[in-house]
Amino acid sequence: MQWRNNTQRYGALSIALHWGMLLLLAAVYACMELKGIFPRGSDAREAMKTWHFMLGLSVLALVLLRLALFISSPVPRIVPEPPRLQTWVAMLMKIALYAFMLLTPLAGWLVLSAKGSAIPFFGLQLPALMAENADAADWIKEIHETVATAGYFLIGAHALAALYHHYLVRDNTLQRILPQR
Repeated sequence: MQWRNNTQRYGALSIALHWGMLLLLAAVYACMELKGIFPRGSDAREAMKTWHFMLGLSVLALVLLRLALFISSPVPRIVPEPPRLQTWVAMLMKIALYAFMLLTPLAGWLVLSAKGSAIPFFGLQLPALMAENADAADWIKEIHETVATAGYFLIGAHALAALYHHYLVRDNTLQRILPQR
């Protein structure tokens, strides 16, 4: 398998980043959801929050890598070529997904910064992006949570579109990003 994209398929690097991002996002959401089963102030709840922060910041790092790869690599063609409206909607979805993967972790980093909290990242302490400001922390947290909730719908719609293309349209949309056997 080739490492770089070509006009027929995504390369191994794009495929690994795509599916790795899915696993990473699942872990971020799992930490967020599982946090609630532990009592406030407990070590387990604090661990879930810390992992949520670190994995969320990992999403930011990976999406920057994915954007660089997207800009520098060809996008494999869909065969047969979809109608123009479908291509336009797919581009809007891609923009929405990338905005979600950028804005959500950035907003999380800003929330921690505005709260004056430590920003852990696998043994490192990242710098604050803004000065402590409780009012800003509250409204940025609202944005973070709203975009994160929208993420469920974006990811679901993306998956449904891939399955629609694979099973109903029967084009190569999904096959281009699946690992080769």
